[in-house]
Amino acid sequence: MKKKIIIRILATLAILTAIACVVLYFVLRNDKPWLAFYFACCGGALVFNFLLSIFLIHKNFKR
Repeated sequence: MKKKIIIRILATLAILTAIACVVLYFVLRNDKPWLAFYFACCGGALVFNFLLSIFLIHKNFKR
């Protein structure tokens, strides 16, 4: 696979995860605030891992 395709896939996953995390936070915020915060933190960590992967792939991936 090419570097560009892998980066696009990871960027798409990061965006979808961030959107899902925000929506889930606002849905669960009133009923279970601790669970909403937990999902927000987990989603943020996952987005950070995707962005870190994009950075490292962009930096080190050779054709």
